[in-house]
Amino acid sequence: MKFAMLLAALGAALAQAPAAPRSRSFDLLILHGTVLDGTGVPAYRADVAITEDRIASIGDLAGARASIEIDATGLFVAPGFINIHSHAVPSALPTAWNMLTQGVTTEIVNPDGGGPIDVERQLATLAAGGLAVNVGPYVGFNSVWASVVGPANRRATDEEIERMRTLVGDGLSHGAWGVSAGLDYKPAYYAPADDVVKVVSAAAKWRTNFPNHDRLTPESGYSSRTGIAETIAIAERAGLVPVVTHMKIQGREQGLAKDVIGMMDAATARNHYTAADAYPYLAGQTALDALIIPAWAQDGGRAEMLKRFADPQLRARIVKEAEEAMDARFNGAAGVYLPSTGRQLVDVMHEMDAGAGETVVRIVEQENTSAILRFGSEPDLVAVLQYPATAIACDCGATTATRTHPRAYGTFPRVLGHYVRETHALTWENAVRKMTALPASTIGLVDRGLLAPGMAADVTVFDPRTVIDHATYDEPAVLSDGIRYVIVNGRLELADGKPTEEHAGRALVRTEHMPSRPFDLARGRHVSFSGTIEGTRIAIDLTQAASDRRARGAMRIDGGSGAPNGEMREFGVLQAADGWASVTGWMTSPAGEARPITVILDRSDPLAPDQRATIVVEADRGYRISGSIAPEALKLSLTPPRLPRRPALPSPRR
Repeated sequence: MKFAMLLAALGAALAQAPAAPRSRSFDLLILHGTVLDGTGVPAYRADVAITEDRIASIGDLAGARASIEIDATGLFVAPGFINIHSHAVPSALPTAWNMLTQGVTTEIVNPDGGGPIDVERQLATLAAGGLAVNVGPYVGFNSVWASVVGPANRRATDEEIERMRTLVGDGLSHGAWGVSAGLDYKPAYYAPADDVVKVVSAAAKWRTNFPNHDRLTPESGYSSRTGIAETIAIAERAGLVPVVTHMKIQGREQGLAKDVIGMMDAATARNHYTAADAYPYLAGQTALDALIIPAWAQDGGRAEMLKRFADPQLRARIVKEAEEAMDARFNGAAGVYLPSTGRQLVDVMHEMDAGAGETVVRIVEQENTSAILRFGSEPDLVAVLQYPATAIACDCGATTATRTHPRAYGTFPRVLGHYVRETHALTWENAVRKMTALPASTIGLVDRGLLAPGMAADVTVFDPRTVIDHATYDEPAVLSDGIRYVIVNGRLELADGKPTEEHAGRALVRTEHMPSRPFDLARGRHVSFSGTIEGTRIAIDLTQAASDRRARGAMRIDGGSGAPNGEMREFGVLQAADGWASVTGWMTSPAGEARPITVILDRSDPLAPDQRATIVVEADRGYRISGSIAPEALKLSLTPPRLPRRPALPSPRR
């Protein structure tokens, strides 16, 4: 009994130990800043230390030293922003100036169902060219559908459904972060909901997400509510987390954000968590023909569409229906702007002496240029941004284009400067949560999105007094102000507002043990395990109250060569969802060597035939072990014990 009490006391002492010895040396120090750690808890003053590519410590680090020291007095220190809807141009990713100056450190590409199907090759190609930011892929439903079914409006055969399911599974097995779709774009537009469910349900066992550009049809009156309801229904039937991507309430339904949010709340209440992402503008950008030319006219691709343009009777019908789409979705021709020429559609109409639909057809006949399309109202936008499960994402990506949408240069600073500092629609803490931990949990990231010991050292330092966007629709490529430093994997990619071209970004891949999940730290969490995995003895007993910034308790590892043996001395955040938990931190060996560690505890391995529980332990130097155990050996609870106890290591198996 005395020995057990001594162990418990030692565990409690370790959990409450100072963040780091004052004489400790690091690679990079951010001193005297105000930390917004991504959880949404109130900001606090602290120093942040980085060793190699991991957050080493957060707290009072007076006396510590580093080869690079940043004075963050008066500045906010946050996790690097995560853009989960990126249309990054590959050639721009080695510099990514427009994203770094927004504070973005990670981009998730292939949104709206697009991008290469072979995501493994895509990532290898991107990484070979050097990356200024981290990049991860979705597998795109639209690309899969087009590659198998083609551009025509027809049903898929059973054999084609199976081929598409295989392509989706291959993408996920090679690290895709979800299955994106753009059902408003042709030819995916032609896919019946039942067929979409059959294809994307191949991802259900991966416990991932389904971000969809919702499909607005003339039959529904171009209803946003109907399109968003379809997104939720498809994901719910397929066993995926629905993400209402670049969420908006369009045209004639403006003012109905409350109704749409009610649908999302109802789905979550049915135990089917529903999320969203949004950008802080009242206009989008896409190809001029994509959402204006009727779907039947695009059947078979561009060549077939041009043939229909040449038929006088069909042309008249196309013109009429194009005008109906503009009226219903974009407040008429006045809602259409052509960034490549810097002209309003109404001005081109006057020049051509033609109506809105005829003018669009004439332009598309010559080239399929892009269009900026105005769609919504400010009160709706604020309601969407304030919704707890809405992440901030720019619907943009690394680019060098100068005739584009201002969101490509201004999204994240606009939220911080306008919607936080100027209008107070969001708090600093909540805005940063929506740019970091919330998007990370939506797609399944485990070791990014939070400032905590052991997490990847992606950090954005910004000035709350000056952060703001300057890009406009007339001058869309003006860089934002106020983002001072951006650190990617422990290296400075932006120093005093200027890119360094370090190429510190990495290709990020997802595994089956990284589920999409709500980001909810409102309840306490507790996890415990004691067992042997691949000859390594592991004992864990961790808890985190809702009011705590970090986990408390103890963890020990005793393994062979290469294992991060020792006691966990620096605790990160204990993330938890139903049957799943993860924590990062630093293990300290008996000799005093400290190593970063990430642990995932998964009660039900979705890919294992018997769905046994799995534990994954990763550390530096390429160390990784994983193993299956009986589910009952893993204790996960959202009701933590009052006092954590230090666990005993199990005896080695003979």
